[in-house]
Amino acid sequence: MAIGLLSPGAASADAFVALPPGHIDSHGIRISSTGEHAVVSPSLAANGAGRVAWVSGDVTAEIDTPPGAVGPNNGAQNNPGTNDSSTHGSSGLTVGYIVGCQVQLLNTPVGATLAFDNAIPTIGGNATIPIAPGQVKWVQINNIDMTKSGTYHISYQDVSMNIENCGGFAQARQFSVVEIIGPDYGKTTLYGQPFSIG
Repeated sequence: MAIGLLSPGAASADAFVALPPGHIDSHGIRISSTGEHAVVSPSLAANGAGRVAWVSGDVTAEIDTPPGAVGPNNGAQNNPGTNDSSTHGSSGLTVGYIVGCQVQLLNTPVGATLAFDNAIPTIGGNATIPIAPGQVKWVQINNIDMTKSGTYHISYQDVSMNIENCGGFAQARQFSVVEIIGPDYGKTTLYGQPFSIG
């Protein structure tokens, strides 16, 4: 992980965090994440409980198995283990971030024991995330339908995540989920490297 200061004055400087690429290949689903980075800034309120991260990245997903027929659009359920995705009408790629306050995201059994209540999805803009110590929330950056086999992309640049009410340390990590609806159901998740939001 590379971290650099973008402005003078270490106490109030923006920190640039370069994150490594990732790849997963599972049962005809391939997901790659490249160019991911974040710029982390302290809150202008300087109260220690707020900060902001501007995140950027590129995610590519390839699927070999043709998806099945489009079903009902249930929307994201935000239930434990759903990775902020659900049967949303068709197969799809969902990209976002897991944000935790006073939680080590690297060692947490994500998708098994965490509570995903009050998840705040956002589409390519920004999200304000009120989060208390010990909480973890899922923030959706974007979602696209996958109606046939092939290659799909989601790119995002400087999407802001405003962290509020977190008096302790905060972390975030990227997630990319491909869910294939049909007779050959499949779901594959790629997690990025956790990084500090101060």
